[in-house]
Amino acid sequence: TLFNVISGFFPATEGEVIFEGEEITGLKAHEIAQRGVTRTFQTSSLFMRLSVLENVFSGYHMSYSTSLLKRLFRMPSAKKEEDLLREKSMEILEFMGMGSLKDEIAENLPHGHQRILGVCMALATKPKLLLLDEPVAGMNPGETSTMIELIRQIREKGITIIIVEHDMKAILRLCDRILALSYGRKIAEGLPNEVMENEDLIEAYLGKE
Repeated sequence: TLFNVISGFFPATEGEVIFEGEEITGLKAHEIAQRGVTRTFQTSSLFMRLSVLENVFSGYHMSYSTSLLKRLFRMPSAKKEEDLLREKSMEILEFMGMGSLKDEIAENLPHGHQRILGVCMALATKPKLLLLDEPVAGMNPGETSTMIELIRQIREKGITIIIVEHDMKAILRLCDRILALSYGRKIAEGLPNEVMENEDLIEAYLGKE
């Protein structure tokens, strides 16, 4: 729900969403994305019949400077820009360890690679803030470790990341700060070791003895 409100999929019933000093409450999802806020979804939102490269390329749909008319008529300037964006798509795939799979059809990928591809598509929107919705859901330990390392690399590129995740081991390996919510109410916030000892969090998530 928090991600849906921040990214414009749900309207806020109260309060404000402020990003980089600007109120974005009530803006449409594409308007928020244009400001640099991008999200992934808990279930894969891929173009399953397209190749891995075409999926990432589709993430650049907001980046075109040439007009739609020039692209429809395949004008040289549009073709040049398209080639450049394909190169950038390939750079993202190489960065995320998916370069060798560029021609694979998305639906043929194993679950872990589909999840990584979803993040690749999000990176194509050139986010300043990346909202990751359960990025390691359904992954085996090896896939989880790979995703955690990739998320670390994304953070090192200067992109701020907020993660919703029920795998507490992954959260503790990744996050500088933790915010715990219960039924829409903040019950704990702080450094990982502080939050994990919070009595309200323990009661909400583990129950009382």
